[in-house]
Amino acid sequence: MNEFYPEGRLIETKDNKMSLSSAAYLEQARLTGKILEAKAIVCDNKHNLIVDLNCMLGLIPREESVIGIKEGTARDIAIISRVNKPVCFVVMKIEKQKDGKIMAILSRKIAQEICIEHKISKFSTGDVIEATVTHIENFGVFVDIGCGIISFLPIDTLSVSRIAHPSERFKIGMSIKAIIKSIIRDRINLTHKELLGTWEENAKQFHIGETVSGIARSIEEYGIFVELTPNLAGLAEIKEGVTRGQQISVYIKNIIPEKMKVKLVIIESFDTKPEPTTPNYFFDGNHMEKFVYSPASCPKLIETNFEQSLIRA
Repeated sequence: MNEFYPEGRLIETKDNKMSLSSAAYLEQARLTGKILEAKAIVCDNKHNLIVDLNCMLGLIPREESVIGIKEGTARDIAIISRVNKPVCFVVMKIEKQKDGKIMAILSRKIAQEICIEHKISKFSTGDVIEATVTHIENFGVFVDIGCGIISFLPIDTLSVSRIAHPSERFKIGMSIKAIIKSIIRDRINLTHKELLGTWEENAKQFHIGETVSGIARSIEEYGIFVELTPNLAGLAEIKEGVTRGQQISVYIKNIIPEKMKVKLVIIESFDTKPEPTTPNYFFDGNHMEKFVYSPASCPKLIETNFEQSLIRA
């Protein structure tokens, strides 16, 4: 049975390596329709992908490289950008070339269609899925949600703490989780911040009187917003020399749940800017019905109700 992961998750598995170890095992994979992975090593001048299968070379013809390429809804950059990266595929046939060498003809498009039929078409709003970051823009992050099928995380869904650019939170190739926020026809919209914990869950990690590490995220006339965790920020008084994005040490002056406020005092700032780290998830289930960020004692309600999210065929 096929398992549908973002590209790159299968390539080093024992089962995948076995299937690529000989022509006989590759033929067995063809007969069973198994989805495999290997690295694309060349995109030729006709935009066919050449794939290193270990036991032989494979060819993914341009029209079999990605859903929509034949119809013009996908661009050739989706093929070119796969060079030096793992690609998923099914084996269509194994044939002898004019030079006498054996080559496997592969289809990434069919692997994607199988993934859509057996996995993605069954998604519902609130489902928690695995994804891999493939591309970062200033407005958000593109992620692989299975077999190279791409979805999108807008910048304002990455965390409660505001950031200037998604590269402050993620890096290409990072494995993350996301939640299905809405499904409109064949377009799946994702969110991420609801997995990073409520205000209270994050605030419980800190205590009044502690001095801890933070990141200066926004500098305003009335103070500096300091990120303590991706889903928790506090406000510190203005301190000369602090710039946005700097790592700083802060003294926790007060924690006020009913106002969702953390009052801070900046002790010291550092020139180094922190690198993105693997997210710390507070939710480990596979489906979320509702996320309530605000504490029960706070009159302001901040929530996401996935049961009321949009599904449109």
